[in-house]
Amino acid sequence: MIRKSDMDIMIREIESKDYHAAAAIWRDVLDIPSATDENVIRIYEKMKGDDRYRTFVADWDGKVIGLAATVETLSIGGNPDGYIKLNGLAVLPEYQHCGIGTKLIKRVEALAKERGTLYIGLASGFQRTDAHAFYEHLGYQKTSFWFRKRIKDEN
Repeated sequence: MIRKSDMDIMIREIESKDYHAAAAIWRDVLDIPSATDENVIRIYEKMKGDDRYRTFVADWDGKVIGLAATVETLSIGGNPDGYIKLNGLAVLPEYQHCGIGTKLIKRVEALAKERGTLYIGLASGFQRTDAHAFYEHLGYQKTSFWFRKRIKDEN
């Protein structure tokens, strides 16, 4: 078990050297099987240079142990400057309950303040009850269900 007192975590922007570690987190922690190294690298390379997309990583001694991926989006009925959608937040299981998720969320909240956005929104799978409790503990409220429908088969 990692002791909180032993951890000096740096929250920073993702770099290309982090893509493989990020892919493993998307795949193994967030349970997204399509998050192969190749797919994650391709997507992060597409996002590079588009300031609406930001991914922050939790770096401990050069090892990526968590991430928070965001996109800034517009919505009718909200702030004209849009909102931040948290597309993914995860910490490797052996580093959970050490305050790393909170540090990542605080960085996302700081981004929202920097951008002048009204709120942060996120979706979380029904099965992620621990994550739901975590978000609620940080002041996030359940406001809706999120629905989706596959239109096109993956190639």
